[in-house]
Amino acid sequence: VQLVESGGGLVQPGGSLRLSCAASESTVDFYSMGWHRQAPGKERELVAGIITRSGTTTYADSAKGRFTISRDYAKNTVYLQMNSLKPEDTAVYYCKVHSLYGYDYWGQGTQVTVSS
Repeated sequence: VQLVESGGGLVQPGGSLRLSCAASESTVDFYSMGWHRQAPGKERELVAGIITRSGTTTYADSAKGRFTISRDYAKNTVYLQMNSLKPEDTAVYYCKVHSLYGYDYWGQGTQVTVSS
């Protein structure tokens, strides 16, 4: 499975970005999809996840109320809508897929920088 992320960039505090992660295979074979991030000097952390078939979502406390994860079956894509961005959201954002067979796949990452 190949994952291609896009949508990162530089945004001012309070701004919005939408990240996209396009999978090379149908998301029907995935148990879950999620977005993780890693800031310099920090461990990678889960930001948001979605159970593919049920649509059940989970969010880090730092993302609740500001970020929304969603998926599009037809496009094999998962999105992360990020609103009210803060400087502390600056990180490399990675898409991750957990397959029905227990394997994990990661994208290459996309940089998000929140700065004035």
